[in-house]
Amino acid sequence: MTLAGVVLLALAGVAGILLTEVGREVGLFWAFGLAFGFVLQRSRFCFASAFRDLFLFGSGRIMKGILAGMAVATLGFAVLMSKMVPNPLPGVIAPEAHVVPVGIHLILGGILFGFGMVQAGGCISGSLYRIGEGYVASWVAFGGILGGLGLALHSWNWWWRFHIGRAPMIWIPSFAGYAGATILTLFLLLCAYLLILWWESTKGVILPEVPAGAKGTDFLHRLQDLWEKVFRRGWPVVTGGVTLGVLNILLYVAHMPWGITGEISRWAAGFSRLAGFPPPALLGVDQLAGCTLTLGGNRLITHTLTLDVGMVAGSLIGALLAGEFRIRIPPHPRRYAQAILGGILMGYGAGIAMGCTIGAFFSAIPSLGLNGWVFGLSLLAGAYGGVQVLKRIP
Repeated sequence: MTLAGVVLLALAGVAGILLTEVGREVGLFWAFGLAFGFVLQRSRFCFASAFRDLFLFGSGRIMKGILAGMAVATLGFAVLMSKMVPNPLPGVIAPEAHVVPVGIHLILGGILFGFGMVQAGGCISGSLYRIGEGYVASWVAFGGILGGLGLALHSWNWWWRFHIGRAPMIWIPSFAGYAGATILTLFLLLCAYLLILWWESTKGVILPEVPAGAKGTDFLHRLQDLWEKVFRRGWPVVTGGVTLGVLNILLYVAHMPWGITGEISRWAAGFSRLAGFPPPALLGVDQLAGCTLTLGGNRLITHTLTLDVGMVAGSLIGALLAGEFRIRIPPHPRRYAQAILGGILMGYGAGIAMGCTIGAFFSAIPSLGLNGWVFGLSLLAGAYGGVQVLKRIP
């Protein structure tokens, strides 16, 4: 299986060279997708598990990794955005920053997404990397995500007229400056970390990550130990979070922060057309950043396509190199129902909230937008409700 991983890695490199011929960003985003998928797989970095484990097991292990990743990205994003918009006046927002209107849609979207990801057993990014590991339920959940995004496409214009079009976009640097916004964001992340420590001390059993030691000190043993640390053993979740934060900064340097659902909504629009229900022209999306819904253009291969597909490929490479890939069929039929229902809720929630746990949370808080915090708290509420239901399922 390790050999298969090496072969696939080589093929992924060849694919990157060929994709660069299509466009520089296309090939570059393929490389980023591979990296994101690999890191997610090696560190078992799943946002659904992070929120679920807080209430199901009282553990904040994965959530600490998320907070670390956002703290790193916050510093990098602040520097980048200050170069783009040196004087952040009200009404001006840094290009591509994941800052979207704050309102009822964001709260409802976060609650639906949080509830859905707990039922499905993974968020959208978690579903993508678990597809690469061979989880059949994640394929089913992804089908539900496409369905939910299709519903969001057909209801978007109602949401735009009813609320989103009038909801305010609140970018913290506009009234606190970059220094104030960065300090405030880091302070809130620290408060969240301390709150998790308190929660674990009263509710959870903490399982420390103990890395395996090297088998020897000579050069060959050191190389073997390095190989096993990177490709065979699971990464500490904080290492995964920090690495994802750094990759997110580099992706913003290249073009834009990390996001997933905008591209997947393009796929949902295509399936909707094939089914005979083409979505209408979307109002206002040209005024928004983040993972807004899109109907797609004439190009088949785009940089966002290679980013998302690259995540699956990167996860598959990681799973093969670690000997962890196998087809995993749900042991009970109800898992299929949970996966597709959870996927539909996630897809619809991500559609109206303009992002999932990546674009509307992991990239939005470092973008210094208030919307990231509102969506995050809504995810927390939805995940709590999802766990209560999960506890009652035999």
